[in-house]
Amino acid sequence: MSHFLVFVKKELVEYARTYKLLILLVVFIIFGIMNPLVAKLTPELLTSFMPEGMFVTIPEPTALDSWAQFFKNTQQMGLIVLLLVFSGVLGTELTKGTLINLLTKGLSRQAVVLAKYTAMVLVWTLSVVVSAMLTWIYTVYLFPDGPMGYLFVAIFCMWLFGVFLLALLLASATMVRGNYGGLLLTGLALVILMVVNIFPEAHTYNPLSLGAKNMSLVSGTVDPSSLYAAMVVSTLAICGLLFLSVLVFQKKEL
Repeated sequence: MSHFLVFVKKELVEYARTYKLLILLVVFIIFGIMNPLVAKLTPELLTSFMPEGMFVTIPEPTALDSWAQFFKNTQQMGLIVLLLVFSGVLGTELTKGTLINLLTKGLSRQAVVLAKYTAMVLVWTLSVVVSAMLTWIYTVYLFPDGPMGYLFVAIFCMWLFGVFLLALLLASATMVRGNYGGLLLTGLALVILMVVNIFPEAHTYNPLSLGAKNMSLVSGTVDPSSLYAAMVVSTLAICGLLFLSVLVFQKKEL
């Protein structure tokens, strides 16, 4: 356990030194500030760019528009940045052979895998919390009467999907060498999930569903119980991917 905690600390320090933590925080802070501002200013910008003599009725922006920006930016650019930043989660160390000294000194391979995953999840969690808090503060200021619905459930679902993606990335990274092989395998797995999602029967259980109903949850038009199956499947998939990561890494030649 002590080795695990030491390696988690080592990973977090490395993320700080290599600016990975800074990059993610800056990106998500920008999102947190921009989400409500974009929602507030978009109607005015559209009106100003309308040709002279043309009149279009644009509804007044609401808190829902602000949170729509939050989920859109986080699920699109945010998750892409997250995967790019951690794309070399094992590839760099395997290529340089920096893990050999640590493993010969008693550090278990299981601790390496779980510590790396824990550090990534901590950084992802901090990024989501910071962005959500900034969005909430500015949204309350700009749209004080905005509805909340199942906001926290929606944020949790998005966070859980990110945790699932990190487990998928880590499992992929243990199977291939290089910094981007794991990223390519992760992309392939997501494509497969999208294909599976074509079948209506799969929607209830597909992890992709965690990122598809966020605004319906915030507006209160969807009950959280409709996502319970996807949450359970995603959690089981995370555990299975971590088990697979440890199993593959223990047999991997360094």
